[in-house]
Amino acid sequence: MHMMDWNNYRDQVLAGVGGIGKISPETTRGYAALSAAGDKTGYLDKKTRELIAVACAVSLRCDGCITVHTKAARDAGATENELTEALGVAVALNAGAGLVYSTRARDAFSAVAEA
Repeated sequence: MHMMDWNNYRDQVLAGVGGIGKISPETTRGYAALSAAGDKTGYLDKKTRELIAVACAVSLRCDGCITVHTKAARDAGATENELTEALGVAVALNAGAGLVYSTRARDAFSAVAEA
C-alpha cells in the first residue's frame, strides 16, 4: 500500500497547472521553457536530469514535483537503486544545510550577547 495515490495526485497537479495556464499562459510557457532548457544543452541525459529533479523536489518538500519527476525518471529508464542513490544525495545535502544554518543560529545567539 502506498502513502497516497501518487498517480491520481499527479493527474490533479497537472490539471491544476493546466488551469493556471488557461488564465496565465505566459506563466506556464515560461515554466515550460525553463524546464526544457536542459534538453537543449545535451550535457546531461534526461534520466540524470530527472534524478536531480527528484532530489531537489525532496529538498523543497514538493509532492507535486516528486510525483511528476519520479514518473519522468522512471520513464527515462531510472532504476530504483539510482533513485535511492540520488535521494541519498538529497538527504546528505539537507543535513549539511542544517549543519551550516546551525552555525548561523549560533552566530545570531552570540550577537544577542554582544548587543
